[in-house]
Amino acid sequence: MAYTILGSCRLAGVDPIEYLADVLPKLTRRIRLLDLPSLLPSRWAAARAAASSAT
Repeated sequence: MAYTILGSCRLAGVDPIEYLADVLPKLTRRIRLLDLPSLLPSRWAAARAAASSAT
């Protein structure tokens, strides 16, 4: 499973350490099933890019 996550980060151009540092704490809290796709590396990167361009 870890290899899959790291591979997905690589394909999305995401730093795996930064990704895991942000996503793992979110997974320890209750999260809605509908929100899980937003934690995929590609969507996570897109959301971060949108947030940084909005500021």
